[in-house]
Amino acid sequence: MREELKYITFNTDMGWVGILGSAIGLMSVTLPQRSAQEAHQLLGDSLDYATWSPHRFDDLVERLKVYFSGHKVTFPDKLDLSRATPFQRQVWGITRLIPYGETRSYAWVAEQIGNPRGVRAVGQALGRNPLPIIVPCHRVITSEGKLGGYSGGIGMKRELLHLEASASIR
Repeated sequence: MREELKYITFNTDMGWVGILGSAIGLMSVTLPQRSAQEAHQLLGDSLDYATWSPHRFDDLVERLKVYFSGHKVTFPDKLDLSRATPFQRQVWGITRLIPYGETRSYAWVAEQIGNPRGVRAVGQALGRNPLPIIVPCHRVITSEGKLGGYSGGIGMKRELLHLEASASIR
């Protein structure tokens, strides 16, 4: 298993970020943290079986640095969602379609997956998203326009939405 999992932590304009991936694709990305150690910890127990790989993620590292400096970036990266439920994969797949600088409601996501009454389940699936930014769950808000929840905290969600809105204006 050690050969399959690779990771890196690196600094951005907003803080330290960690990435964990397998031969299949990305498994986990952390939101910016105050230290490399915090980003490292958030990647979880899988790091016990992972190898530091500073060059494996070069392109993604560069795109995340550009993103966190306030510029529009896309993340078409392959994902390894083998630890997710089919429902989570469906929710995250729809969420990846939300354009940079735009928002959609939890109800919109639920409708897109054919389960309009599953708004709470959508919120729970987004709360378990191991790939924030790559699967841009910060772009999902309530039908009333409120931010709703966010695993990185409401302040981080607000900051990411502001970052994208500012970049969209440039």
